[in-house]
Amino acid sequence: MTDAICALIVLDMFVIAIANTKGGSGKTTVATHLAANFASRGFTTGLADLDRQQSALSWLERRPLGAAPITGINLSKDDAIPKSIDRLVVDVAAAMGKGVVKEIVDRADMVVVPVLPGAFDEDGTRRFIGHLEKIKEIRKNKREVAFIANRVRLNTKALSRLETFLEDLSFPVITRLRDTQHYNNTAADGISLFDIPGARLEPYRAEWAPLLDFIESKARG
Repeated sequence: MTDAICALIVLDMFVIAIANTKGGSGKTTVATHLAANFASRGFTTGLADLDRQQSALSWLERRPLGAAPITGINLSKDDAIPKSIDRLVVDVAAAMGKGVVKEIVDRADMVVVPVLPGAFDEDGTRRFIGHLEKIKEIRKNKREVAFIANRVRLNTKALSRLETFLEDLSFPVITRLRDTQHYNNTAADGISLFDIPGARLEPYRAEWAPLLDFIESKARG
């Protein structure tokens, strides 16, 4: 695994790691949607998978030929990363230990952390935050960290609890993504909300805007 992570040392490439050691937080959904958005906007985009289940690469195999192209990279098999890539999104396995997390953070330009409502998810995320806060690059603000409240339902006790939990974090909460079957439906077809034209899904796409703007501000910087 160390060789695969070392492969993340790249030139002129913005690397975004989607990570949370708490499983089931929606990392692959976030990774595939970011990759699809970048590709649809003309960036040469790579989607790297560090998860043994290879869910992100399986999604990519289902992607229609007419969709904006994304290069799949299996880091668990030490696939080479093309130098032509502008944006690299890395789907990080939940089971990775704190030492591996540190290595990834050392090489990524940004870490995006999805968090789900619920006490168990908060406990797992709190442990992950503990790992992050021990990494020197993050303590010195040399790595950007952005949190997403994921699969939320409006006007619920679970969301209220999650909001309270997120308010205590020392990292920015960039946006909140509502729970909807549109994510499951698009995943089955290898596409994202950004691949579907029309106004029907625009309210859900709009929820990604704060994260996308945050990424662009850091990538330009």
